Amino acid sequence: MKNNNQQKYVCNFWNFSKLPVEETTFLVSCFLCVFLGALVFVGCFNTAAFRGVIEQISVPRTNTEVPKKQEFQLQCATGNVTQTCPTNYPRTQNLQKPDSVLNVTCPSYFRWIHEDLRHWKETGITRDMVESAQRTAHFRLVIVDGKAYVEKYRQSFQTRDVFSLWGILQLMRWYPGRLPDLELMFDCDDRPVIQKKHFRGPNDSPPPLFRYCSNPWNLDIVFPDWSFWGWAEINIKPWKDILKDVKEGNKRTKWKDRVPYAYWRGNPRVARTRRDLLRCNASESHDWNTRLYIQDWRQESKDGYKQSNLEDQCTHRYKIYIEGRAWSVSEKYILACDSVTLYVSSSYYDFYIRGMVPLQHYWPIRDNSKCTSLQFAVEWGNNHTKEAQAIGEAASNFIQEDMKMEYIYDYMFHLLNEYAKLLKFKPTIPPGAVELCSETMACPRDGIHKNFMVESLVMSPGNTTPCILPPPYDPTSLRDLFDKRSRSTKQVKMWEDEYWNTKNKKP
Repeated sequence: MKNNNQQKYVCNFWNFSKLPVEETTFLVSCFLCVFLGALVFVGCFNTAAFRGVIEQISVPRTNTEVPKKQEFQLQCATGNVTQTCPTNYPRTQNLQKPDSVLNVTCPSYFRWIHEDLRHWKETGITRDMVESAQRTAHFRLVIVDGKAYVEKYRQSFQTRDVFSLWGILQLMRWYPGRLPDLELMFDCDDRPVIQKKHFRGPNDSPPPLFRYCSNPWNLDIVFPDWSFWGWAEINIKPWKDILKDVKEGNKRTKWKDRVPYAYWRGNPRVARTRRDLLRCNASESHDWNTRLYIQDWRQESKDGYKQSNLEDQCTHRYKIYIEGRAWSVSEKYILACDSVTLYVSSSYYDFYIRGMVPLQHYWPIRDNSKCTSLQFAVEWGNNHTKEAQAIGEAASNFIQEDMKMEYIYDYMFHLLNEYAKLLKFKPTIPPGAVELCSETMACPRDGIHKNFMVESLVMSPGNTTPCILPPPYDPTSLRDLFDKRSRSTKQVKMWEDEYWNTKNKKP
């Protein structure tokens, strides 16, 4: 038996005026639900009239979207006004989210920061040591109270010095206020100059000199090269854009469908070893499994760089890396392809290659017997396609993940911080130095140089702290690392010798 309220609702359903307000509201709501459901059923949902009803009765939703991060564009002065540095860019990195502290250890190649600075660990770095590095330096960089100053000594090749300084300014925008006061000398030439043999004593004081590469016989401190922010003279875009382009280029042709030869394109005039490489090109009498091309940058510039798009050069299963005057900028672009990098034995290293391993990330090639070594490498890869493809992909993954732009800034951050800890003097602004900021560097420029600066401009401070710098190698682990690399290289040489001995014995 129904209770009184239920009976009242049934008897008076169509007589709203006789019901209390609360009951009327309840019945109206029930009626609207039935009515709206019927409209949906008969297909009236998309009519303009119905949408109007929905807009009137719907409950407003709370805006849960994350506010857009504030961006700081270049603030270029207009008219006949001297460009100055703006004052509104954040001076500190304010991290508000709990997960903004990046509890991630940096990639293994960061450990070489300790090795590159080991020579000054006991003595520290005095002002006299820094001054003695001026002999070959292109500029002195000084950072005081979060501001950068530069004193230039000589012009570098092309705009290496300009884009190196630009990169440091972007680091300061990425981690504002986090770099300590420091003072350093930077040499933008190719080859290292601080020779170990002149500083063998425990109290010897080698000049601390920064550059893009070094070798086992020198003490130059290795720093990321200028091209990470673009190489304007040969139309190579900033690294962040290059990574995206090459990643898309890798997808165009699967590894098994790529041309089964070793590819190289470059300028052979810069080094004897490159001229020697050209002897390995395919000819009517012999095919060394290579396809080698001379790059004429002057002609390429006239033709609009149609043959030098890096994303279009991942079409062969194998790509050759060979040094130029010293280490070559081309290294990272070659390794970024899914192709197997055939790495011709090199005397020089940059800051990241020391984190890569033969047979895991690349295939070692003999410098004194390039042609036979290259031919065997391609033969081996074409007969072991699964293993060869894995080597190419491991290198590409290393470049895409461990070499993304955030890690480049982290490497610079840790290197400069560790270097600053060694200084035994208070950095001061030299009388001839000028203050640098993104505006004073980019705004007066035009053309491709300014375009690349705009493209690589850090618009806002980073969202996280830098990755955690791993500890230095102890002597045993460092020796084990060198032994592992040596064993891998010797293994390839043994396979290669067996291959040619067997082939030469055939009638």
